[in-house]
Amino acid sequence: MIFPIAGQDWPALNRYSADNKLLGLPEADEKRVVFMGNSITESWSVYQPEFFEGKSYINRGISGQTTPQMLIRFRPDVIDLKPEIVVILAGINDIAGNTGPSTEKMIVDNIVSMAELAKSNSIDVIICSILPANDFSWSQNQNPSPKILAVNQALKKYSKINGMVYLDYYTSMVNEEEGLIKDYGLDSVHPNKKGYQVMSKLLEKKIIEILN
Repeated sequence: MIFPIAGQDWPALNRYSADNKLLGLPEADEKRVVFMGNSITESWSVYQPEFFEGKSYINRGISGQTTPQMLIRFRPDVIDLKPEIVVILAGINDIAGNTGPSTEKMIVDNIVSMAELAKSNSIDVIICSILPANDFSWSQNQNPSPKILAVNQALKKYSKINGMVYLDYYTSMVNEEEGLIKDYGLDSVHPNKKGYQVMSKLLEKKIIEILN
């Protein structure tokens, strides 16, 4: 008997494979928006399902993922779905070291590569700031705040130079310790419903601007 190799599907290409086939291509008048991200994106549909209801918003977040994993699955989980817009929210798990050490440049490069893939396929891009976090429950004492700020600054600069939309969640959700505002979080990293309500209000405005 042949057993599967542990970690064989490292980027989790099979996670949404069946869903993508079932979803198919957009209808003629459909303005599809795909959300690419990690647990913060994946859990959005759980904690604020009403944000997705009645809209062509497709959640393709996978808990724990880092930007290199997202980059590998960007074509089947975003490009092949033919959206009008992709919302990229990524990088916090890279900083936590989920798939090994990552520099700020590595994180930015991967997000930029996703953005360029989208642009080359006529997909509008919303690049989101990493949310504030001053500690990780699963990987403590890493002092993530300076790295988050550095990545966000680089993403904002790239977006401006390349005519892409940069969405700043960070400023509306940071506390005086450079962490996530307590009322907005389940913990030091993940938003609760209040946090998602703040995010959805900011995001909806950007989506409407692009589609109109």
